[in-house]
Amino acid sequence: MIVGGAQENTLFTIVGHIQKGHEVVLVTGPSPGPEGELLKNSDFPDFEIIEVPDLVRELNPFKDYSAYKELKKLFKDRKFDVVHTHSSKAGIVGRAAAWKAKVPFVTHTVHGQAFHAYEKAWKNFLYITAERWAAKRCHKIYAVAQAMIDQCVKAKVAPREKYKVVYSGMEIDDFLNSKPEPELRKKLGIPEGARVIGAVSRLFPMKGYEYFLPAAHAVADVCPDVHFLIVGDGSMRQWMNEKIEKMGLTDRFHFAGLVPPNEVYRYIALMDILAHLSLREGLPRCVVQALASGKPALGFKLDGTPEVVIDGETGYCANAEDVKTVIANAIHILSTPGLAEKMGENGKKMVAEKFNWHKMADILEEEYLEHLK
Repeated sequence: MIVGGAQENTLFTIVGHIQKGHEVVLVTGPSPGPEGELLKNSDFPDFEIIEVPDLVRELNPFKDYSAYKELKKLFKDRKFDVVHTHSSKAGIVGRAAAWKAKVPFVTHTVHGQAFHAYEKAWKNFLYITAERWAAKRCHKIYAVAQAMIDQCVKAKVAPREKYKVVYSGMEIDDFLNSKPEPELRKKLGIPEGARVIGAVSRLFPMKGYEYFLPAAHAVADVCPDVHFLIVGDGSMRQWMNEKIEKMGLTDRFHFAGLVPPNEVYRYIALMDILAHLSLREGLPRCVVQALASGKPALGFKLDGTPEVVIDGETGYCANAEDVKTVIANAIHILSTPGLAEKMGENGKKMVAEKFNWHKMADILEEEYLEHLK
């Protein structure tokens, strides 16, 4: 339960079911890491949390089998009606255990694929084989974007009829009503009147900073009033600092570091554009949050991103790794009066209709009840 999109989705699902009067138990592994621990930074009602020490993020056959045995015993003893798994590793171990324990309804949500175009072929083979095996040990699979379903069906993980899109719900009211805070802007060192291009993402490989930085360099040359705001932390921080210094842009980059999920809206409110150039994403929550805040977004045509970054309407989508087009799109938005505001309004309307977390919880409850008849 690190700070991340899949984890927030899981937490909101739990809260939604508790509010409807259901008993909910969260089973999770340890949550160390530079991303921060979600459960320490969130306000939520009391519910039971069981930590399984061997349910770790890394592949570890001994710990994986130990976690499987512990989960199977837990599911048998507690006689749950539903076991709903999230994320690839926990999804495989958890579904196997729940299926063996004969849980009446076993389901899984795909937030992003372990297999993808930028992974080694032998690893993709391993991941796809494991997902096919796990898909036979659940009754239904949900996905946070249609692109996830298309990828799974193409890889023959499971037939299309086993899947359903349930958009990843989130708390959007704060974003819909957000306003820039001059004091926060001053605290971050962003000059008054400067335009701001931002990113909200862990500072890890595949999250797109390899493309964000050269794009920022080029945009900064054309738009001398542009600054850049990075919300997040991670293993690439030192690398980024060195690159930014070499580009001579240290004074124009502002790092917010780890921000509690319930405060992210304050930082997005300071941005004019959100750039999310990740190479691997289910459906990017930060893009949805930016659109809810009335900010246009830039992204790559990968996974679920084009389902929210609708080209020309809520922002612009470039082909993967096409930094030149990202640069051109950013400059176009910044230099076209009224365009950012128009795209932002389009985004607000779309998000309000599709991404309220209460709607996600309602759909999942209906699904559970339907399959338990």
